[in-house]
Amino acid sequence: MTNTKLHNIKSLLNTAGIFADIDIHFARFIERFSAQAAPHVFLAAALVSRATGSGDICLDLAAAAETVLVERQDGAEAVVGPSLTAWRQILMANPAVGQPGDKCPLILDAGNRLYLYRYWEYENKLSDAIRQRAKGELQDFKSRELSSILNRLFPPTNGDEVNWQKLAAVVAVFKRFSVITGGPGSGKTFTIAGILALLLECALKDSAKIYLTAPTGKAAARLSESINEAKQFLDCSDSVKNAIPSEVYTIHRLLRPITGTPYFRHNAENLLTADVVVIDEASMVDLALMSKLVQAIDPETRLLLTGDKDQLASVAAGSVLGDICDRRVIHGFSKSLMKKIEQLTQIKLGGTVQNYKNVSKLQDCITVLQKNYRFEPRSGIGGLSRSINRGDSEEAMIYLKNPVENSVSWHDIPSDAQSVSGLGRIIVEGYRQYLAMQDPVSAISEFNRFKILCALKIGPLGVNSINDLAEQILVQQGLLPSFQRGSQRWYRGRPILITQNDYSLGLFNGDIGITMPDPNSSNAELYVYFPDSEGKFKRFPTHRLSQHETVYAMTVHKSQGSEFDHVVLILPDKDYPLLTRELIYTGLTRARQTVSVWGTESVLRTAILRKIERTSGLREALWG
Repeated sequence: MTNTKLHNIKSLLNTAGIFADIDIHFARFIERFSAQAAPHVFLAAALVSRATGSGDICLDLAAAAETVLVERQDGAEAVVGPSLTAWRQILMANPAVGQPGDKCPLILDAGNRLYLYRYWEYENKLSDAIRQRAKGELQDFKSRELSSILNRLFPPTNGDEVNWQKLAAVVAVFKRFSVITGGPGSGKTFTIAGILALLLECALKDSAKIYLTAPTGKAAARLSESINEAKQFLDCSDSVKNAIPSEVYTIHRLLRPITGTPYFRHNAENLLTADVVVIDEASMVDLALMSKLVQAIDPETRLLLTGDKDQLASVAAGSVLGDICDRRVIHGFSKSLMKKIEQLTQIKLGGTVQNYKNVSKLQDCITVLQKNYRFEPRSGIGGLSRSINRGDSEEAMIYLKNPVENSVSWHDIPSDAQSVSGLGRIIVEGYRQYLAMQDPVSAISEFNRFKILCALKIGPLGVNSINDLAEQILVQQGLLPSFQRGSQRWYRGRPILITQNDYSLGLFNGDIGITMPDPNSSNAELYVYFPDSEGKFKRFPTHRLSQHETVYAMTVHKSQGSEFDHVVLILPDKDYPLLTRELIYTGLTRARQTVSVWGTESVLRTAILRKIERTSGLREALWG
């Protein structure tokens, strides 16, 4: 290829708007490894950099080959990927590109996946660690007592119904690595508490080290509250309940970050010593963090992941929980494990649980909780969430438009002007009561019953606009005091969302607080009140809080791990690539009682048909 054509390609890549500056800089860095101009190496490097920035672990070279990557512009030729065979040959001849196991900036594997080296290493070490942990069965428990303890902690259900929580407990006893996945209301937290009680009674020493961890401070606080609540319903001694920890660490806090670096004090050379480590909300954990965490945990430690495989993937690169669970398939158990389960639980699995032969050792490590304790089988929210997971937009719209269904509803937004009046009424109804309360605990509780969730941050139907709209309407209705707009404002009733962890204050990204004066003082000074784990509150003067934003509305991404009685889910009036069935599912399942979806039917239907497809080799490495 001539230098002129190379110059044209680089110029197009720089000006086309499809690459960030970092992608171009990285491509230039990789090209310097070549003794001569290497436009196809430059192109591949820019593409893989962009892919990881968009959430993929690697670039699918086959998908990019012979594809128009930059449309024709200003008379210049379009940029088209070369044929796969030619592209592989060019890349493998370049010193910057190696095969798995080589230490090169780029790694190209036999499946035509092109990785940044560090992402190949993260994926390789994580898959190796999981496969090793999945091998064999543990025998470190009191086998004679196991069945009776199981039946006490997970009592038999009515009829022939499978107790999936009890099955998950058996898996956690036998396997060093186990995964519990299920939707909201499937009893994941109670199952965790029951498993820990079971292990304490039949497998662990009195001085057992158990760590509970979650990806965010908000998720950690919620798990702590849920575990404390679940312990009240366990049929076990107080000593066992007391041995189940209430403290929950964020993953970063557990691994102890080294300031100013991406590394942790606990790593493969300095292992975290523990008997059991539980990772909750695992769907939110990206590849890099999950790999570092698993590498830092002693191989003899029982490792338990919990989360909803159908939720939104992590913000950073990867869809780790989905890949581990082989997202779209429920594999069942091997014949040998099914036999043990039936013997220990007296549950006749029959045709309820499929028996897969020699698929993967991982199949015996994963339990999908299939009973929902929150939503009845025919409930609107439950049915709607299942139809969305299946990608069935027709059935989803039937649920949403059913006039006799009280838990879900649909609202067309034909124009911004019409949406404002309808949303205004909803905002006033949703927030009127908390604004009239004087007690911070009551106000926080009332505020957290209702939430507006948006798919986007910006735009006329995004979080920023809806928050501004909420303030305007609440001021007009006399529910908020008037204030000067356009500047940092504090006023009685202002709800705020913490956007950055502050360990000194014990506040974490995602925490929600309410601004109020001290109800027991005549002083008008404002404080922000946050709920604590004991059902009370902690408060801080407004000037102590740094990174935060107003939160009448929040994005679906920010809402992960939260639950509200009533949810309004607002979609944009045109399609965006980030609108997926996972986003819709995550938003509507934040609701415990009712959810109303506001949007355009064509946009919703398109979103339901679009799945999060993040390119990686993790699923193949684990499932083959």
